[in-house]
Amino acid sequence: MAAVLLLLSLGFLAVHAGLPAEELRSRERIFLSSMGLSERPRPGPRAAGSRGARRLVPAELWRMFRRSESSEARDGDSCTVAEYGVPGNIIRFVQDQGQMASPGIGSSQTKRLFFNMSVLQPVEQLSLAQLEIRFLWKPLRSSELLKGSRAVNVSLYGVVRATLREADPLAGRRLLLTRSVRLLPDAPPLTLNLTALAESWRKPGRNYGLVLEALPFGTGDGVGARPLDEDPAAPQIRASLVAVSLNPQQCRSRQRRSTVRVPVLPSNVCKARRLYIDFKEVGWQGWIIAPQGYMANYCHGECPFPLSESLNGTNHAILQTLVHSLDPRGTPPPCCVPVRLAPISMLYYDNNDNVVLRHYQDMVVDECGCR
Repeated sequence: MAAVLLLLSLGFLAVHAGLPAEELRSRERIFLSSMGLSERPRPGPRAAGSRGARRLVPAELWRMFRRSESSEARDGDSCTVAEYGVPGNIIRFVQDQGQMASPGIGSSQTKRLFFNMSVLQPVEQLSLAQLEIRFLWKPLRSSELLKGSRAVNVSLYGVVRATLREADPLAGRRLLLTRSVRLLPDAPPLTLNLTALAESWRKPGRNYGLVLEALPFGTGDGVGARPLDEDPAAPQIRASLVAVSLNPQQCRSRQRRSTVRVPVLPSNVCKARRLYIDFKEVGWQGWIIAPQGYMANYCHGECPFPLSESLNGTNHAILQTLVHSLDPRGTPPPCCVPVRLAPISMLYYDNNDNVVLRHYQDMVVDECGCR
């Protein structure tokens, strides 16, 4: 990943160097590939438009992103998502692409749910797929809260095969959950672990989605509450799938980060120098949510003879400096390179307008040495 950092720096400098557009695109493709992206994400109008039109980032992802920036998290295991207790370095909130089914059965409200799992790359190992269903309900009058909370009976089905229009739709469904849910203005979401089912959705032609039915409580005998599709105070159904996956090629134990600040005094000796990468400068502000940039740093300087302990030289580098001092034309000096790098976390939109939190190793130069 150190090469990735170098490529990003080169791409950043190339913007000001007047390189041909095709050369810039080629460098960008190499860097994005190293980040696990096949191309630059180009979110739809909701994510790339004005501030008011931008799709909101789930509060859970903001909390995880801010926690990843803390010193405690930097010293922890970046290959585990502590909030869910599973292995992973990529967290996606996959949005529901299904639609309300019309008409409902009797007084029920029926919604089809569909989550596109092709956003996961084949190399990714799915650790968790948690369905979250929210019933957004707000009483028309405050007096309704005094009458006691309303409730709906919820049934969730997995669609195991496609059925003909004339056939019984229940024949291709499998009941996953049935529960009574109280409607409150700030009710927590209904959650369900769908990891095994979501894993099967990754196979071509196997994702038929889900069907959610909500029936007003007390209407089992056909008498009582008003049908949900005719009720102006009926809850809005919002569903998302939290997909946690692990890319083993970009995950290993995190090294403890140095607390020493990068020096700013000029010197010709090998050390870390400051380099700030501004994502706006490289044209990525349309899809990266946070951070707006980061202090990447780079290594530069000489490896003089004799090497001191502060230069973190290996035995080979010490011998090479000795030989170079005796034969400067025949043997080059050791190179000033990163010897300790730190990760960063990024929040961004993918091509399906899903919000993704991803942890990337080896993005910040913490310490340099002679090698």
